[in-house]
Amino acid sequence: MTAAPRYAAAARWLHWLTAGLLVVVIAAGLWIVFFEPRDEGFKLRLYNIHESLGVIVFVLTIVRLMTRWRRPPPPLPADTPVLIEWSARVTQLSLYALLLLMPAIGFLATNAWGFPLRVFDLIALPSPVGKDEALAATLSFLHACGAIAMGTLIGAHLGGAAYHTFVRRDNLMDRMT
Repeated sequence: MTAAPRYAAAARWLHWLTAGLLVVVIAAGLWIVFFEPRDEGFKLRLYNIHESLGVIVFVLTIVRLMTRWRRPPPPLPADTPVLIEWSARVTQLSLYALLLLMPAIGFLATNAWGFPLRVFDLIALPSPVGKDEALAATLSFLHACGAIAMGTLIGAHLGGAAYHTFVRRDNLMDRMT
């Protein structure tokens, strides 16, 4: 089998950097929700890491989209079934949407709960909404729903990578490595 055309180097680096950051963001989010620390200082530190890395993921996603626009991804193999190609496109579009929406909703929820966001306790971001617990509860619910959707889409993305690697054996993973 011939080598698959590759994504641009910047796209590959941004993909793996985003993936690594998401591991930490998701781990911190799960820790906060399911294993809420009793130590208030530690809990606030986890929130700050989760929120700060969310801001970085948001910015990286914008850079990724600009990179993708300037250097479109290589085409899928010509013999890729239409349903698989459609599924890949929908999954990628949905992931990009959530990579933008989740940090934005989380940021607004944080503000609505009455907490300003300071990225790594260094850079204060302006609070676009004031304290509003009803709005905060709604935004937190949407953030939780987005987290479930994100987990599902990441699973689909990894499943697609496994499908191409172990079933089709079409070297598609070489595009991103």
